[in-house]
Amino acid sequence: MQMNAEYTSLVAVGDSFTEGMSDLLPDGSYRGWADLLAARMAARSPGFRYANLAVRGKLIGQIVAEQVDVAAAMQADVVTLVGGLNDTLRPKCDMTRVRDLLEEAVERLSPSCKQLVLMRSPGRNGPVMERFRPRMEELFTHIDDLASRHGAIVVDLYGAAALGDQRMWDVDRLHLTAEGHRRVAEAVWQALGHPPEDDWQLPLSAAVPLNWAARRVADARFARQHLAPWIVRRLTGRSSGDGRPPKRPELLPYDGPLPQEPTGGLS
Repeated sequence: MQMNAEYTSLVAVGDSFTEGMSDLLPDGSYRGWADLLAARMAARSPGFRYANLAVRGKLIGQIVAEQVDVAAAMQADVVTLVGGLNDTLRPKCDMTRVRDLLEEAVERLSPSCKQLVLMRSPGRNGPVMERFRPRMEELFTHIDDLASRHGAIVVDLYGAAALGDQRMWDVDRLHLTAEGHRRVAEAVWQALGHPPEDDWQLPLSAAVPLNWAARRVADARFARQHLAPWIVRRLTGRSSGDGRPPKRPELLPYDGPLPQEPTGGLS
């Protein structure tokens, strides 16, 4: 890694986490950590170019088939790759295949860029996390090994207690809030050698526990609005990303808003 290197382009590869769900903008589109990172990098580098190939719901096999070669051909300075977590959340998951596909992606992307960035993804504290934790940690161990062999950076979001706080997660319990995405952008910013702008691992203030009735209302809302549709998609073999194009399919000059000042965390 080149500390304080001046990078002039960024390509983001992955699924809903990199697409930016649930960092919702007023126009109904999603922003997310990759857009926030691109804005900050563009502020340092005139003519900075950015592409985001991520599409929600994609499994690692789809990411390799649909995004990796496209990203490699762009020859960007920085490529971020986050994938495989959707696979680990499936009832049946061939972890050997997931590891092999992730290795294939890294082997293709690493020679194409100046710096490849991998991540140990965050996980929301709770019973679902505990159920799938062994698969996730197997995936993260493999990511660490790939990074050491291919000179990639690993951003350890999984090890940050603040990102496991349930208040960092949207009502769907699968995607980070705007504050969570902001913290991820800061984590990657620092991992690329830039000086810290705030403490992305700062714990949240003590939470006021919800009473029993409020928890049941929240659980019922989650089951109705998010869990049931997710189960239907699994049973029918469909994905939320079917037919959806990447949010920024071409490596073009960044034309988004300038980065905002850090908010300093949640109360």
